Amino acid sequence: MKIKIMKFGGTSLSDPEKIRLAAGHAAGEKKKGFSVVLVLSAPGQVTDELLELARRINPSPKARELDALLSTGESLSAALAAMALEAEGHRAVSISGAQAGILTDSAFSNASVLDINPKRIISELKKGKIAVVAGFQGITRSGDITTLGRGGSDLTAVALAAALKAEICELYSDVKGIYTANPALVSSARKLPRVSYEEVMAMAEAGTEVRQLRAVVYAKKHKIPLVLRSSFDSEPGTWVGDFKHTGKSPEVTAPPASLQKTDIQFEASGGVRCLSIRKHEKSAEITLIGSKLNNRKIKKAVLSAALTNGCRLTRAAYFPGKAVLLTDTQHGEKLLKVLHKVFIGC
Repeated sequence: MKIKIMKFGGTSLSDPEKIRLAAGHAAGEKKKGFSVVLVLSAPGQVTDELLELARRINPSPKARELDALLSTGESLSAALAAMALEAEGHRAVSISGAQAGILTDSAFSNASVLDINPKRIISELKKGKIAVVAGFQGITRSGDITTLGRGGSDLTAVALAAALKAEICELYSDVKGIYTANPALVSSARKLPRVSYEEVMAMAEAGTEVRQLRAVVYAKKHKIPLVLRSSFDSEPGTWVGDFKHTGKSPEVTAPPASLQKTDIQFEASGGVRCLSIRKHEKSAEITLIGSKLNNRKIKKAVLSAALTNGCRLTRAAYFPGKAVLLTDTQHGEKLLKVLHKVFIGC
């Protein structure tokens, strides 16, 4: 079987039409010859609503009961998406984390995946069905439901991709991929066609909500190729992988050959690939992500840009894969835009 994992986040499932759209994407890939595993988050604001409901019942609920409650959001999505597929004539089945064989430890609210037995999923795929799996949830050896932390459906998707030896794992959301900076802050930010696992991990550590950090670490460990793309258009997304590795890989996991030359040149010369910002009460932390960033040329360019634009640097730490800069809160966005222009060129 040629298996594809397709994960959709909550903003892509916030109403019935969006759930139908996600189901339609899965059906489309099934028609292309893939055996499809659809992994879903809870719809829209459902998790927050469940948390509020819990607080109204008990201000300090036990972690076990809270996980049992919060997991219902993803189960809701899975059942509705399976219904949507069946309504359009496609064979589908909703599967909980427990039914999917996702075994976790008992760290409620932030459980780790210990093992996966995908027997049930494989059985359903062999019957020609689309397996619609509730993300974010697993089960302990003692039979308790657990959740996998904020963004845990990413981890569900990546872990299943590893267990099923999937060709690819696509992560859908309301953004088109990873950009050189937050487009809401830097209008000239460009979408990156491909990034490394290390770069995405650095973004997550810097506070950028690109993907769950544990999911990316898991993907890197098991060499799972990821694609981050939009639920709402067909534009190519951003590939995430170990692009310095030149070993043989399935054809479906390879990004277009036209992208390879650019990134090989980047790896050879070094430079800034993207920037992120995290605001604190009295300061703003800007992180430059790339390679060979602890060299004199990079340091000189940063200092010159800050001084020329009246932005005071209170701290600057340089490492091979990232540079962390601290400035006053009021200068944060200005410095971000200036550095983006200096290093990205727009």
